[in-house]
Amino acid sequence: MIDTEGTAPAGDPGHVPFRLLIVGPPGAGKGTQAARLAEALRIPAISTGDIFRANVGAKTELGVLAQSYMDRGEYVPDSVTNDMVRSRLAEADAQGGFLLDGYPRTLDQVHALDDMLSATGDALDAVLMLDVDFDAVIGRLVERGRELGRSDDTEETIRRRIEVYAEQTAPLVALFEERGLLRRVDGMASIDEVTAALLAALEQR
Repeated sequence: MIDTEGTAPAGDPGHVPFRLLIVGPPGAGKGTQAARLAEALRIPAISTGDIFRANVGAKTELGVLAQSYMDRGEYVPDSVTNDMVRSRLAEADAQGGFLLDGYPRTLDQVHALDDMLSATGDALDAVLMLDVDFDAVIGRLVERGRELGRSDDTEETIRRRIEVYAEQTAPLVALFEERGLLRRVDGMASIDEVTAALLAALEQR
């Protein structure tokens, strides 16, 4: 059984150093589940959005470089994103495990992450995938857009975002499945049920 009780630090014998990814389309509830899992497993939830904001806000060398691409309306190269993730995973709180959300997004980034982990003798333990009904998620996001007054959250734009997600994620999912790392969970269940299913899926480790 996974010990989720107490507040043992990363170096404590009772701490299980999970190194995880969470995958799912926009609106699947990844952020909510990532926060819950991070608390239960006593590991940091790390999203690429947070990493970018932290580097740009602190005006780090990588943040300034990333901002220069964004200011020109250009895609931030994988090399910059990889370096940001490498730097974040080297921080003390990630030494006892982590849960990555939003990275890797490409096969090249998967290989970069492999290199980062192998350099310290580590490897991924599991990739948690939230399976959802796309039409239901689209409806959920459209409704949320109306409530928050987001004019850009139309059904057309949301559907396109989910299509892009599916296109980008398919080869990654296939690779992780081939490696025996993929754990699929029904993301349409209640929040508590999804959390319980995700924790149960980690027992397969």
